[in-house]
Amino acid sequence: MKTEFVKIDYEKPLAPQLESAAKILAEGGLVAFPTETVYGLGGNALNADAAKHIYAAKGRPSDNPLIVHVPSAQDAIPLCHISDASRALMDRFCPGALTLLMP
Repeated sequence: MKTEFVKIDYEKPLAPQLESAAKILAEGGLVAFPTETVYGLGGNALNADAAKHIYAAKGRPSDNPLIVHVPSAQDAIPLCHISDASRALMDRFCPGALTLLMP
């Protein structure tokens, strides 16, 4: 797998700088990105091959679930069961720093 490093310049528009990462994700590849504490490894959660690549890259057992980030509460609806309690939390705190565990 080819590795490419892209240094983000926050003084310039972000969209053009992120095009290569978006293309990699669209093609089922993986991208690494810094978070506040560690580096994350991301892929398209709806692409089974991308998920397999994440498990392989991390040496993670396939019964250990991956995290899926969504841009809005609405985007979570087709991905999981949302209980009434979860819906109430999402309505109150989204968008925001909220983590919910859902089947």
